[in-house]
Amino acid sequence: EVQLVESGGGLVQPGGSLRLSCVVSGVTFDDYAIGWFRQTPEKGRAGIAFIDNRDGYTYYADSAKGRFTISRDNAKNTVYLQMNNLKPEDTAVYYCNAVRGPASYWGPGTQVTVSS
Repeated sequence: EVQLVESGGGLVQPGGSLRLSCVVSGVTFDDYAIGWFRQTPEKGRAGIAFIDNRDGYTYYADSAKGRFTISRDNAKNTVYLQMNNLKPEDTAVYYCNAVRGPASYWGPGTQVTVSS
């Protein structure tokens, strides 16, 4: 069974930091590219960061550039999203997504709330 489990969310003040983790099991982790998405009722689900499995290529949405860093540890089957200088508009449920060709798997999400 394929499982993705996100963790690391929580309540943080504006300007603070969080590191999200996504542990992947049930697949050969090295074969999958991983993305982080976030979802709010107002904006729906949007991709914010992506990391390739072959050469470590990374991509960031404009909202994440300069503040968020995606990385992966293939030995631990884990992808991280380091989020710095958080803003209230970063409040959302954050999901990780593992993709290989037509195969796509999602985790249940972790809530991030940025508020004073």
